[in-house]
Amino acid sequence: LDLYRTPNSPQPTINATMSADPSSSDACLPSPIKDFVFDLHDTARRSHLPPEQSALYAATYAALTRKYFESNPWPSAKAISSECGDDPLFLAVYTELTARHLHSLGRPSVTDRIAGWCVYSKLFDALLSEVEGDVPTRAPGGNGLFLLPTWCFDVLHEFVYQFQGFCQFRTNAYAAAARAKGEGKTLGDGVTETLQVLSENREAWAVEKVLGYLHRLIAAGASTPATIATTATRGGPAYRHLGLMASVALSRLECLLGDYTSSLLALGPIFDPTAPKIPGGGAEGGEMRTAEEVVQSVIPARISLSYHAGVSYLLLRRYRDAAATLGAIGTYMQRGFKSGMFRSSPHSDQFGRQYDRVLALLAILGHVCPNLLADAGVVEDGVARLVRERHSGQLTKIESGEEGYEELFVFACPKFISANVPDYNRVLIGDAATQAEGGDVPTGQDAYRLQVRNFTSEMDVQSTLRKLRSYMKLYTSIDVAKLAAFNDVKAEEMGQLLLTYRHKTRQLQSTTATAGDADAAEADPAAPDATAATTTTSGPAGGVMGDAALDVHYYVADTMVHVEEASERQRRFENYFLGQMEQNAEILRDAEDIDTAV
Repeated sequence: LDLYRTPNSPQPTINATMSADPSSSDACLPSPIKDFVFDLHDTARRSHLPPEQSALYAATYAALTRKYFESNPWPSAKAISSECGDDPLFLAVYTELTARHLHSLGRPSVTDRIAGWCVYSKLFDALLSEVEGDVPTRAPGGNGLFLLPTWCFDVLHEFVYQFQGFCQFRTNAYAAAARAKGEGKTLGDGVTETLQVLSENREAWAVEKVLGYLHRLIAAGASTPATIATTATRGGPAYRHLGLMASVALSRLECLLGDYTSSLLALGPIFDPTAPKIPGGGAEGGEMRTAEEVVQSVIPARISLSYHAGVSYLLLRRYRDAAATLGAIGTYMQRGFKSGMFRSSPHSDQFGRQYDRVLALLAILGHVCPNLLADAGVVEDGVARLVRERHSGQLTKIESGEEGYEELFVFACPKFISANVPDYNRVLIGDAATQAEGGDVPTGQDAYRLQVRNFTSEMDVQSTLRKLRSYMKLYTSIDVAKLAAFNDVKAEEMGQLLLTYRHKTRQLQSTTATAGDADAAEADPAAPDATAATTTTSGPAGGVMGDAALDVHYYVADTMVHVEEASERQRRFENYFLGQMEQNAEILRDAEDIDTAV
């Protein structure tokens, strides 16, 4: 099994590549490789030109990989060191870039995964050493480090991806060994060697160290006067990009670990309206952009941020914010597919799968709170229509009382992980009796199943409340006892059920407010009453307690339940006509684009 592939496997490994030295100089390397390394180092450490670096990173690197290293590792850092003047920071960046390629060639072994941790530890230690501490470490005459936002996202996305893969590998390896030991079977040499390597490297991919690196990178790229001055004089412009992409990576990681509040808190630096703008690079600094604009310019980062934030909102019962976040990214992706913007991207297949997950999550939200999909201000009509078309069958099953929520959620949710380090000695030196005393044997999917179970239990409550809602939509006022009879509960329990419904759908909502008069300030800045407009936001994790996410609003007076729904009926008619007008406009545009020349 690949899971237990031993370090003696004949396939190339990251560990072997890092220790190998095919040449003490670059004399044996093809000229295009040497030119590529020289030019890449120049854009990263001297010229800081985004167009040149983009062409090298996105196009030239891929072309050289296909031509020379499609199934082989790139040259080691030592072999190309003369092309970059033995620059240690650039060599660490180069090692991560080439190790990422090698990691994608096949299923990595346990030593490959631990070697991957060494690559990232060395890279982040080298990066942080330039901006942390009191002694500047920039090379004399150097110009700091510049990496494109896309490059920074790829580094940190792969970092979290490899951590996720290591946790799954570790848990599955231990679970398989524990089951075999519990059944009285003898562990094979490959299994034993794998567990011994994991036991000897317990610090590799430790969750506290992974989180520590991400938090330190965020702090290094924070938009404060002190850190901006430090990165400008010592680190270089790459640190602002690294800090923002570390926020996206941290949000994803916290979501995978099941800490949804922390997942939203991690996005704070991206949506801080007071943060200064970030230069785009180049000799004159380039175009100035906000932190949010920088993240949104990287399509995979934008999708990852919105998807994991949407999942976090959903599982925190912030349904309106979840629908708004997922609806916005769903609209963006729908337009991207229609326009062909994603067609040339190497991630186009992944975008398609992620789009399907977004639609499945919106189907769940639309069933829990039907008014969310009906409100064009939350989810665009085109996306809402597609959600209903794709998932009408599953939603019908849910309406009829069959299981359906779990199937949708299992398809749409991320692959949750457990970061706990197992006790390897239980299976390495323990016996069957020790396994029995230790309780249930882990399955390797415990963290994932726990989150699915928590979600389905919440949806079971929602199913009961939907029955209550269906009866209230038929009345403008109804006696509590009569409503209790319809729902097959006692009259004294009906009050608790009504309070539960209100509690389950009352939620925090993100807010944005603008203070000051922007027009007056622009017309006459010297005027005493002219104050520049300032935007304040609650941030992704904050907000105010808004109205219940219901299309039925009710209150109880004495023994009567009074229901108000008139505003929602009016809104449905408005949305219908606006949707039809939009469809008609799309048809006219498509008709005008048809070439009728004979």
